[in-house]
Amino acid sequence: MAPIDTYSQELRHQEDQLAIDYLPAVRAMAFRLKERLPSSVEFADLTAIATEEMVKLARRYDVTVNDSFWGYAKTRVYGAMLDYLRSLDVLSRSNRKLVKMIDKAVETYRLSHEYDPSDEELAEILDESEAKVREARIASEIYTVMPLEDQINTGDNGSSLEKIEKEELIDVIKNVIYSYNEREQMIIQMYYFDELTLREISSILKITESRISQIHKSVIRKIRSNFGDDDG
Repeated sequence: MAPIDTYSQELRHQEDQLAIDYLPAVRAMAFRLKERLPSSVEFADLTAIATEEMVKLARRYDVTVNDSFWGYAKTRVYGAMLDYLRSLDVLSRSNRKLVKMIDKAVETYRLSHEYDPSDEELAEILDESEAKVREARIASEIYTVMPLEDQINTGDNGSSLEKIEKEELIDVIKNVIYSYNEREQMIIQMYYFDELTLREISSILKITESRISQIHKSVIRKIRSNFGDDDG
């Protein structure tokens, strides 16, 4: 074997070993994301996507540019998993409308009950099939793990919101968050930035998961209304 071939094989081995060394961290990241998703999204699929991205990154990694491989890779690996979730395309235009209808129906239902309605009850309230209601709720669960800008752009008028400058969006998000009380701000911080599950936040703050979900949805609505999308 020529020296150049031997060197190339050794280099590839080192790159692959770098990816292998960080597989436990990749699996942990995938597991944390899976905890926030519905059962229809498979942990194995998330892990496969993340591992494939990790191998690609290991082969592109330049230690002279980034002195920490995990620092270089983790955001990109997480982004690859989010791209996979986006590719599922679970939130069709009809589902978006139904999700909004479900959110409003759930809020109304809570006013007279201390719990959320079941899929069967929602189907009866909205005169929709139970299967459609279930599908829409699954889609909604998937989108709640997305960055705020993704969720803001998923409504019926989302195309107009895509044109908003990122700096403007950040300012609006900050102002909306500051409009909540300290306890509610903690919930938003834990969910979006610390990436805790609803169950974990509920355990820490002694607030029901239903209430946490309600606050999350109200954040999205307030942000969208700031840009003239009152249908959000």
